[in-house]
Amino acid sequence: MLNTPRARRGMVTSPHNLASEAGLRVLREGGNAIEATVAMAASLAVVYPHMTSIGGDGFWLISAKDKPVVAVDACGGAAKAASAEFYLGKGLKKIPERGPLAANTVAGTLSGWDEVLKISTELGGKLPLSRLVEDAAWSGENGFAVTASQQELTETKLPELKDAPNFIKTFLLDGKLPKEGEMMKLPALANTLKRLGKNGAASFYNGELSKEIAADLARCGSPVSAEDLAAHKAQRREPLSVPVKGAKLYNFPPPTQGLSSLMILALFERLGIKDAEGFDYLHGIIEATKQAFLVRDRIIGDPGSMTEDPNNYLQTAKLDELAKKIDRKRALPWPYPANPGDTVWLGAIDANGLAASFIQSIYFEFGSGCVLENAGLVWQNRGSSFALEGDGPRVIGAGRKPFHTLNPAMALFDDGRRMVYGTMGGEGQPQSQSAIFSRYAMYGQGLQAAVTAPRWLLGRTWGAESVTLKLESRFDPQLVAQMREAGHDVEMLPDFTSTMGHAGAIVLYPDGKFEGATDPRSDGAAMGF
Repeated sequence: MLNTPRARRGMVTSPHNLASEAGLRVLREGGNAIEATVAMAASLAVVYPHMTSIGGDGFWLISAKDKPVVAVDACGGAAKAASAEFYLGKGLKKIPERGPLAANTVAGTLSGWDEVLKISTELGGKLPLSRLVEDAAWSGENGFAVTASQQELTETKLPELKDAPNFIKTFLLDGKLPKEGEMMKLPALANTLKRLGKNGAASFYNGELSKEIAADLARCGSPVSAEDLAAHKAQRREPLSVPVKGAKLYNFPPPTQGLSSLMILALFERLGIKDAEGFDYLHGIIEATKQAFLVRDRIIGDPGSMTEDPNNYLQTAKLDELAKKIDRKRALPWPYPANPGDTVWLGAIDANGLAASFIQSIYFEFGSGCVLENAGLVWQNRGSSFALEGDGPRVIGAGRKPFHTLNPAMALFDDGRRMVYGTMGGEGQPQSQSAIFSRYAMYGQGLQAAVTAPRWLLGRTWGAESVTLKLESRFDPQLVAQMREAGHDVEMLPDFTSTMGHAGAIVLYPDGKFEGATDPRSDGAAMGF
């Protein structure tokens, strides 16, 4: 989608059209990109409840012209009571993936809303949170149409979610599985959003609402307490960055896998591949992914417990060294341990060049499955990824942050272009980012073409257990054969499968033109005004 300079106010993109519309309404009313993104995030928590919730975590990259890029870390730490001894004492060898014991970390995303709205105010933003949650609350009260993906995931995941507190009561319709197009209401969540709008996002952690949330969590059986909520704060942090192809790329530091997203593109650039879409391109970018993932899985976890600085792996000498390990003809043996995830990415850029790249997640689809009785929100299960034994940065401990697949992306080009992009999809997030950026910035494809083009995924993502190299069936059969001959364990998937994530991107050009893209694999829209 293109938006010409004469009528510009900004552009938004998200994986659900109602959320994009909420963001566009904010821009039309004079709101900025941060405010529009908060409005989209609130809306997605209602109309895409299988994908996200205000009971999850979030990560922001924000860029204002002539100011350093800011990263806002809204990741919650493990509850004080959620120790290794707590789980081992229950006879568990690992943390459950669903249910109350999986709901063991503070939900941080609302602290991020609070922090970025402070940044918005510093930059002249004026819209109150009560306005930004308006569309979301309306949808929760009056109803929204169930999407095909919500129908599918409710049905396929019900066996593992049916015993989670309040799940059936909230997400089934009169005890029956919801069907695409049926209307669903979430009145308790709508009421919580209204209260947040009135009292501020910080009231989630302190005040009457936080007390009620803590009581809800206790009734569910979660170890997260009022004390844990009150101790949580979002943090402004310095992003990771690396130069690639006439741009400076930005991504999020640990506990996210943002390092791997930057490394893939920096390593791939060093291969000097001239043309997109052939064997050299696909093999090269996948082998760069493997090198990046090996580093990620060795060093990334709770930032306070890590022993290596991720910036060391973005230095020229280290990238040159790792690039030399890539075999141009043969695949490095794989698989390697993979991580699932369930997430939404959304972004906005306004006419002043303020850019927001945001990702919000509950980890698995429907998170822990635990719905807070009075607050009406689903709590994440991100902390189920913690280990119970060992001494590395992914072992559980009070206040420790779990490893996150989440990573919002941004690029500031030497020629003045400003780009936000990202996707959901666990292991696939950095891979889809590399596909979009390389096709657009390195090989000159249009932004929508770069998002729509057939994608690949090495490893596992939400809804998939296998760790093969997955290719959408639109790839040339001859290329597929070449990949297999090179040693890749290829699995073919249908066209436009959601397994490849729900991506989006926006570019603001120096002349004021906007270009936006949304993923045909999602229910989203790119909208400009």
